[in-house]
Amino acid sequence: MLPKYEKNWPDAEMIATFEEGDSQENPWVNGKPKPEQIDVEAYDPQWHILFENLKEDIEQALPEHALAIEHVGSTAVPQLPAKPVIDIDLIVEDPENEALYVPALEKLGYQLTVRERSWYQHRMLRLNEPRVNLHVFAPNCPEHIRHILFRDWLITHAADRELYGDAKMSAKDGVDNVQTYNMKKQAVVREIYARLFEAYRLYQANRAYEVTRSV
Repeated sequence: MLPKYEKNWPDAEMIATFEEGDSQENPWVNGKPKPEQIDVEAYDPQWHILFENLKEDIEQALPEHALAIEHVGSTAVPQLPAKPVIDIDLIVEDPENEALYVPALEKLGYQLTVRERSWYQHRMLRLNEPRVNLHVFAPNCPEHIRHILFRDWLITHAADRELYGDAKMSAKDGVDNVQTYNMKKQAVVREIYARLFEAYRLYQANRAYEVTRSV
């Protein structure tokens, strides 16, 4: 049975369908990111504490507009190796209305780096110290829901957690950007999602999943 973390989730088919967005859309607000070394480290319990502090800052900056703030990605999964980057999903009523949340987040040091109107209205703001990727979605967005399901599946399924950890350690070698790193572990991500979808009786995704956006 599919767990219900939020009310009014979309139907199963939407959750299990990975939209690709417009391939012609330029998502980079300030140009493509520079090459960087991809580091994958052993799980650090301080990541959870760091998230809680970041969450409190965001709640104070957006008292009326932060509908949900979730720790997602690998740093949210105990015992899982991860890049030392905190991934957070921020849910706002309308991501298109950037004036309601971007200026307040900029005061905290975040910088808007990604705008993908064709892909779930996704925005991403980056904080450099500590390193944070803050993903902005609308309520009940399928991608946000998948983030939650994938996180919680890995927390409760040790074999898949170990499989994914091994894939991450292997994928980091010889790459200098997150997109290539994500593509190298794409097959394992698809495999885990397939088991998750089957367990929750969701429909199989009817499109290839390009994991260039995966956290």
